[in-house]
Amino acid sequence: MARVLILEQSKSMRNTLRERLEYEGFATEAAESGDQARDLCSEHRFDALIVGEGSDADPMGLPFIVLDCDPSIERAIRAFRSGASDYLTRPIDMNRLLGSLRTITEPIAEEPSSVVTTRPPRARRAKTGAVEPIIGSSPQIERVKHLIERVAPSEARVLITGENGTGKELVARWLHAKSPRAAAPFVEVNCAAIPSELIESELFGHERGAFTSAIRQRKGKFEQADGGTLFMDEIGDMSLSAQAKVLRALQESRISRVGSDKDVEVNVRVVAATNKDLLEEIRRGNFREDLYHRLSVILIRVPALRDRAEDIPRLVSYFLEKICAEHRIAPKSISQEALSLLSAMPWSGNIRELHNVVERLVILSGESISANDVKCYC
Repeated sequence: MARVLILEQSKSMRNTLRERLEYEGFATEAAESGDQARDLCSEHRFDALIVGEGSDADPMGLPFIVLDCDPSIERAIRAFRSGASDYLTRPIDMNRLLGSLRTITEPIAEEPSSVVTTRPPRARRAKTGAVEPIIGSSPQIERVKHLIERVAPSEARVLITGENGTGKELVARWLHAKSPRAAAPFVEVNCAAIPSELIESELFGHERGAFTSAIRQRKGKFEQADGGTLFMDEIGDMSLSAQAKVLRALQESRISRVGSDKDVEVNVRVVAATNKDLLEEIRRGNFREDLYHRLSVILIRVPALRDRAEDIPRLVSYFLEKICAEHRIAPKSISQEALSLLSAMPWSGNIRELHNVVERLVILSGESISANDVKCYC
């Protein structure tokens, strides 16, 4: 079980983070100050550190994630250059926080609590049983499932397209879980979330002293995913200069860390995703045509939720069960009239929006969700 140390001044935030992380299977300890965090590190082994607002303690050799109230690019750049694995602003996106933690940790055997370790972060090794199911039986989603079954065993690169919130990451995780690489790391990088100044360091890593705040060597996402799958989300938002470096890595199966003149061989299957029309981006000069053809050996388009409305009742049922368990409340039912109203909605935010609406209904409704609840809260 991976152990996470939470360094956060706010007691309510500490408690919220601990409750959610422990429900998700992490062991946690919490500290209010840097001194208290160091004391805990001398007593326990930790695999990751979450650093909250106002906390500037030494990460103590642990891979760490920064939670901040300031969404400025300058703060994000400072965090990444100091070695942060991710930078999240408040209100915290718990799904992204959990995904980041799972990227830098993996299930490990219990060790004596007196042992202190500063081992480098390791990518989480995906298992089929840990991947959420793809819910639905519409022809559109059945085609996606069929493509996953056919493509996953191969080494072909895959480009997944679709609107925001349709489940592109889930498709990528199933491609990995059903592949011969399933026991190796699945590493995710959101190309849109990383400032252009840092994308090269994030993907390829850097050597100590490569730039002012490079206080130690750091492996990039390509090296972290060696032997496994690298999922490059929102690749359509990557700068042209970064695209050129990714193209070289794909052509030669080798990368060079920032500040190094040595090449490192990597064995990585790249799965990319975008919500953009890359052919249109190529026409506008925003995306390299040669990189597009490298990435799109197989194309999988994930349908919008409005195009498979017949799957909504099954999705609602799945989310109801899952969300009630997450909030530790008794299971709730939903009326047929309420389901009909939900099925008729446009769902511009797709499955992500549906999940949020069901969670809202679970929290605000009574024992059963009625059509009136849907009209009031949606």
